[in-house]
Amino acid sequence: MAKKEKKEPGISLISYNNKTVTEKQLSKAEEIFPFIASGSVTWIDIKGIEDPQVIEDIGRQFNLHPLLLEDISHSDQRPKIDNYGDYLFIIIKVIHHDKESDQFSNEQISLIFGKNFLISFQENEKDSFNPIRKKICSLNSRINKNGPDYLAYSLIDAIVDSYFAVFEILGEKIEEIEEKILTRPTPETVREMHFLKRKTILLKKSIWPLREVILSLERSGSPLIKKNTLIYMRDVYDHTIQMIDRVETSREILTSMLDVYLTGTSNRLTEAMKVLTMIGTIFIPLTFITGIYGMNFEFFPELGWKYGYFAVLGVMLLVSLGMIFYFKRKKWI
Repeated sequence: MAKKEKKEPGISLISYNNKTVTEKQLSKAEEIFPFIASGSVTWIDIKGIEDPQVIEDIGRQFNLHPLLLEDISHSDQRPKIDNYGDYLFIIIKVIHHDKESDQFSNEQISLIFGKNFLISFQENEKDSFNPIRKKICSLNSRINKNGPDYLAYSLIDAIVDSYFAVFEILGEKIEEIEEKILTRPTPETVREMHFLKRKTILLKKSIWPLREVILSLERSGSPLIKKNTLIYMRDVYDHTIQMIDRVETSREILTSMLDVYLTGTSNRLTEAMKVLTMIGTIFIPLTFITGIYGMNFEFFPELGWKYGYFAVLGVMLLVSLGMIFYFKRKKWI
């Protein structure tokens, strides 16, 4: 069996200030330091965390803590922030939606920023920060006029904005299921509801800790975060609160939709049992009449009457119609 080819992590670098931008693709971590020494803000973006050697090389060049490097390598971390004095370490989650498979997946993003640098680790090759990269290269962005703390805010804000796009897709799917429940509910509809409910839980696990991360950034008191950047951090915090409200609302809607489905199923079963009960009730006196005339006695007054058979059928018909009329009058049917 052929071995799966291992993809090398891509290291992209952007060094910028308010006048110039330099963008490069690097093959080794050692190539970073000439740009760090230039005094401009340097953003190192690594796509892919499969190769631990690249992470170790970056850690060695920037003298990063071993526990931090371990958290980067393991993509099942909870969103958090750690203050290491000379730099801040942030882990956040971004949600992706695959249109072809119609599946949601989460990706871990690790950010490290210090006095004049920011390092981002993206778990896979999907570029979550391409719009930010384009803004920097245009030289007309506010990012070019600020430090790495503002760049960190911009990256976090881009991730938060991506959640709103996910919520739009989720909202459309909830509306589709709601229409199915009211018109033609099936067991497949229930499976779709449970699928969406699991996705809301995934969103909640990503967003709730993100709120704590941003709040910790505001209150950290770190000299790496300037006062004018804190204002923008508060705006991102407000956005996370909005998303938390939307998550809770989506969960409540899905729960209520499940209740509607179960209630509708119960009502349909009740109606079916009601019809069957009515039919059984109507046949009770008919069974009694046929039972009498089915007894094997030699002498029956009606046995010699040539209209006896039709008379009994007529009585049975009148009894049935009389019972149906009575049930309708009582509004049972």
